[in-house]
Amino acid sequence: MATFEVRGLGKQFPTNPPVYALDGIDLTIEEGEFVVLLGPSGCGKSTLLEILAGLQDKTQGEVLFEGKPVQGTDDRIGVVFQDASLYPWRTVQRNVEIGLEFRGVAKGERREAAGKYLTQVGLAGFERKYPHQLSGGMRQRAGIARALATEPDVLLMDEPFGAVDHLTRIQLQRDLLALWETHRRTVVFVTHDVGEAVYLADRVLLLSPRPGRVFREFVIDEPRPRRRGDISLLARESEIYEALTRIEEQADAEEVSP
Repeated sequence: MATFEVRGLGKQFPTNPPVYALDGIDLTIEEGEFVVLLGPSGCGKSTLLEILAGLQDKTQGEVLFEGKPVQGTDDRIGVVFQDASLYPWRTVQRNVEIGLEFRGVAKGERREAAGKYLTQVGLAGFERKYPHQLSGGMRQRAGIARALATEPDVLLMDEPFGAVDHLTRIQLQRDLLALWETHRRTVVFVTHDVGEAVYLADRVLLLSPRPGRVFREFVIDEPRPRRRGDISLLARESEIYEALTRIEEQADAEEVSP
């Protein structure tokens, strides 16, 4: 069974005039896949991710999670945003525990789970630190640990590495792939970075400018582990850049047409 099935998805915001964010989105995401949503700013990547997460309602179409309609949030889906959004008054450990706390999990079990996932993301020893005592990359690791602590089947990630420096971003990408290859959770990852998309993904779905549509799908079947700078990966990047150029040319033509 597919993790997500999306058919004829549309999203309209009731502004004046209305904003059509997504139109006619059809896609299927299989269990254990690493799928990247890529496209220019404003194409609806984050909106689509939030609809999959049950954080936004669709305007039209059908969205199924494991064969059932998405209706609000689901404990089996973890979400990681660009801003880790840690509570500043809680320690790192207590931030990671928060989802389990909401579920009523016992204190000792919460502590054990938090320790396990903080170790997995490289934050062992920082349990009693507060968010302001961490670097941006460390805060993002804590956000990932918090999402993992509830042991979701799916991770939805909205540009989670966009706010960190380049070297930290590269390391976080490696760490994420190591976690994914260990547990093979389904991952849907939003980015506007072509190199990041090609390095991480099994498939890249390229969205067109608003209203967002799936302009083209790229299957990234280069073997793992992948090496940055590999000729085959650079060729895939070039292919995607060419498609992005066509999207821009098409959008410019539509703007000038009567």
